[in-house]
Amino acid sequence: MNRRDFLKTSAAAGLVLGFHLPGRAATTAPARVNAWVRIAPDNSVTLMIHKGEMGQGTLTSLSQLLADELDIEWTQIRTEFPPIDKAFGMQGVVGSQSIRTGWDPLRRAGAAARQMLAQAGAKRWGVAETEVRAVNGVVTNTASGAKFTYGELAEDAAKLQPPSRPKLKDPSEFRYIGKSMKRLDTRDKVSGKTRFGIDVRIPGMVYAAVARSPVVGGKVISFDATKAKAIPGVKDFVRIPSGIAVIADNTWSAFEGVKALDLQFEDGPNAQFSTAGISKMLTEKTLKPGVSARKVGDAPAAIAGAAKTVEAVYEVPYLSHAPMEPPNCVVHVREDGCDVWASTQMQTMAYQIAVKITGLAPEKVNLHSEFMGGGFGRRGSSDFVAEAVEIGKAIKVPVKLTWSREDDLRHDFYRPASVTRFAAGLDAAGWPVGLSACVACPSIMFSTMGMEPFKGIDPTSVEGLGDLRYDIPLDVSYHWTEAGLQVSYWRAVGYTQNTFFAESFVDELAVAGGKDPVELRRRMLTKSPRLLNVLNLAADKAGWGKPLPAGRARGIAVVNNVGSFTAQVAEVSVDQGNKGKVTVHRVVSVTDCGHVVNPAIIEQQIRSAVVYGLSAALKGEITVKNGRVEQSNFHQYDVLRIDETPVVEVHIVPSTEAPGGIGEAGVPALAPAVNNAIFAATGKRLRKLPIRGQLA
Repeated sequence: MNRRDFLKTSAAAGLVLGFHLPGRAATTAPARVNAWVRIAPDNSVTLMIHKGEMGQGTLTSLSQLLADELDIEWTQIRTEFPPIDKAFGMQGVVGSQSIRTGWDPLRRAGAAARQMLAQAGAKRWGVAETEVRAVNGVVTNTASGAKFTYGELAEDAAKLQPPSRPKLKDPSEFRYIGKSMKRLDTRDKVSGKTRFGIDVRIPGMVYAAVARSPVVGGKVISFDATKAKAIPGVKDFVRIPSGIAVIADNTWSAFEGVKALDLQFEDGPNAQFSTAGISKMLTEKTLKPGVSARKVGDAPAAIAGAAKTVEAVYEVPYLSHAPMEPPNCVVHVREDGCDVWASTQMQTMAYQIAVKITGLAPEKVNLHSEFMGGGFGRRGSSDFVAEAVEIGKAIKVPVKLTWSREDDLRHDFYRPASVTRFAAGLDAAGWPVGLSACVACPSIMFSTMGMEPFKGIDPTSVEGLGDLRYDIPLDVSYHWTEAGLQVSYWRAVGYTQNTFFAESFVDELAVAGGKDPVELRRRMLTKSPRLLNVLNLAADKAGWGKPLPAGRARGIAVVNNVGSFTAQVAEVSVDQGNKGKVTVHRVVSVTDCGHVVNPAIIEQQIRSAVVYGLSAALKGEITVKNGRVEQSNFHQYDVLRIDETPVVEVHIVPSTEAPGGIGEAGVPALAPAVNNAIFAATGKRLRKLPIRGQLA
């Protein structure tokens, strides 16, 4: 037993030792070695996870980066979501960027802390730093064999100047990076200990729900609360910019109070929009070229001079995110400060909104990050946080705002509806010589930030087309077309629709030219070796060209997004006697996502993406009538069920390239792979999603 443990044990037994060692005061508080690392005297290490955790494994994978370079035992790790701190830069998780943006800074943070601990040990012993080693949470004097735990040195290390260029480990030295370490959040989630945003309770809290206009952009012009006041538990009513907040003793009473309000609305201009009209408007826009988004060679001339031309129009509907945990937020606004508890993908943005609405000094506002019950981009928007802060500012007591499922489906920031018109030319041998695509789609940039697309182009509206890797003359143009609903980032953003468009149309070109779909892609991907590699590996693993059971067919698609390269093969059958029911039996997914941090999490993410992507491809659709979203819950906005889930095979390509993203990598190629398999099985080409009902 060392002296520190002796003192701690003695204190626990009631012994008080009345002496003081200058500079060595006993403390149980963790020492902040740097922004990401806190080390306690008991040698436990708390890692600050500045990104959100919504089930994607960020808590574990980012810990692997820190723990590996810090060189600690996995059992030493504790994790915590930190408050807003400029040291972390932008705190939030969108675009599958956690590993991509954390790979270098978190490794450097871990390596710097390890070097500072080694320096602290060297100073204690009065030896050169080269004579000490920091390994497994212990600093060792290599000459004498003496040891200090990190916990014993943490306070001293925290006082040192961090190294500007800490030495990183060679990949051959990694202990955790590249391994399927067990997830750090599983045990608490299984036991129910994990606190999600919807679980937050604080003393004196009241509850709120909001009555909003059923039309986006509409306003509540008057309300009669007579009936709502009669509902037990209803306490008060507050007008906020988005509607009328009902304050109650519990969430159920607040919901019932909203239903009982007699509301008068001003619908505004968006009441004119309906699904059929939106489809017609978007389609008509594509009859003329839009603003040029990308030109490679002279595609129009190549198409005009081709031996054969192929044309097609593709379309997708609006989609909702539909996370299992609906939006919610707890706020306590006081004269001297504000606390916000939120399950948000964008902590920095939520914090900034709270500062703006309260008018408080930034240091007076605290944001507490909570676990998220799903996000998929929905929690990248902070509308629910803004509502909660507005309510809290008005009533000056702690308040919890909860959205119902109906609120979320009808007031989401949706994946945009989009239409793309294609034209392509084939030479006399059947090979493509040029491709053009004209896109009409609402702007996420405008909807979320109020910014008009720069030079008429919103990159999210054309990604997946404007950055195609195929070696072919290409002409992509865009029409910015607002269509009533607010839109935002949906899992994989523009790639979800544009990869469906592009990879389905490429399949059409293969059929029109009498080519095998894999062989056609191989010919056009010679200048994109990583994408070509996943294409070849997916075809091989799926048994492309080999016989299948009667009634089944395969389809393939590829995509490069979020810094990763993915190919997927879907094995499908269509039951013509059962209203054209589509069954996806098997999905083979191959991904090159660069340097792998946790293979198990990558596999989990790909499987998750398959379920999410299939839900959208087969069933997903938000429809609008008179500016009002028609879907209200899962009975109308269905998701994939367990008995509909295919066998999913995940193959990860070993790589030393910089890490790419993974959360969104597995979504975009799935819909076209399924669509192409449906054509192979039935001879019918579908150019619109969802698939459900089109084959009856």
